[in-house]
Amino acid sequence: MSTRHDSTDGPEDIDAAFAEIVADLERDETFARWPEDREPADEGGRAEAPGPTAAAPADSGPRDWAPTAEVEDEHYVPPEPPPLPTPRLGTLAGIAVVVVGVLFALIPGLAGVSSTITLPLGLVLISGGIGWLLLRLRQPPRSSDDDGAQV
Repeated sequence: MSTRHDSTDGPEDIDAAFAEIVADLERDETFARWPEDREPADEGGRAEAPGPTAAAPADSGPRDWAPTAEVEDEHYVPPEPPPLPTPRLGTLAGIAVVVVGVLFALIPGLAGVSSTITLPLGLVLISGGIGWLLLRLRQPPRSSDDDGAQV
């Protein structure tokens, strides 16, 4: 492994080089300072504003902006949703078939027949009720001149 004692491509001590860079930046008058680093206020109650001096150009940047006290935090309040439509008779029948199917599957003696018949009957009723409800879903009419995606 080679040592960097006689190398001309950079300083040996990285920490010293970093400290030198930071010291150069802190000496720069146009370098923006954090609000915590500002000098205390004088007798008149005014703090000396950090930032560009009279000799430096008066460019404003994102750190120069300060929020005003007049800004209120407004929250979005969504409008009330429309009421749910009343279910139709076919929808209620589909839900009832699913409920009866679940009861037959969970409580085999409910129908008064053996459990070898009520479990498959309950599964068929559940499947049929779900199928009935899915077939009754309303589909919006398709326009004949649009072949794009439907959302």
